Amino acid sequence: MELNKELKQLVFSKSDLKQTVYRATKDTFEMFRHQTEELINALKHKALEENNKTAFEFRNRGDFEFDVKFAGDVLIFMMHTNVFEFSRNHEVMKTPYVKEDTTRSYCGTIHIYNFLADSFTYDREADLGYMIGRVFVNRERHYFIEGKRELGVLYNNFNTAEITPESVQKIIESAITYTTNFDLLTPPYDEVKLVSVAEMKSAFDRKPMVTGKRLGFRFQQDMD
Repeated sequence: MELNKELKQLVFSKSDLKQTVYRATKDTFEMFRHQTEELINALKHKALEENNKTAFEFRNRGDFEFDVKFAGDVLIFMMHTNVFEFSRNHEVMKTPYVKEDTTRSYCGTIHIYNFLADSFTYDREADLGYMIGRVFVNRERHYFIEGKRELGVLYNNFNTAEITPESVQKIIESAITYTTNFDLLTPPYDEVKLVSVAEMKSAFDRKPMVTGKRLGFRFQQDMD
């Protein structure tokens, strides 16, 4: 069978590109894992030195996930195994860096989620978590972040922002800072004023009353 040369080139080149992006993202995720564990161990050591009762815990959850627990919060870092392209209307597609070479817009993704530690401790499956940031990494190991407050960066930095241990540590520290400042607010009264007999008979933390840091509020408005 004679292969179509254009088809072969398309399939092979796109496959090579995605494999390169995947490897860059996986290496970045492992850097996140290592830097996070180092930082949590340093914080744990400092807490012992100063007789501070804040508990710090780092936990691996597989090849593509790990989490850290501190001060009543959990941060979960997850790497998506697929490679993504951005829509034509996305701001990153308008940057000179991507216009010069469109293959730079293919990225792997690392998501950062924030949950309440008690949500896992007491198996409150209805509780809400929030994505506070996601890191996009391309084949050149450049990155940009879509995130909240301390985590946000400009798309125009995509051409200069490279993944290094220092840049990864800064992202992790920013995620912890944002999470610590992102306080739990009481839900609106009308959402919790009615409780059934069945709910009261069950353990309080197991009744289906959803808890989240901004329950009843639009999280999108909590950034500027």
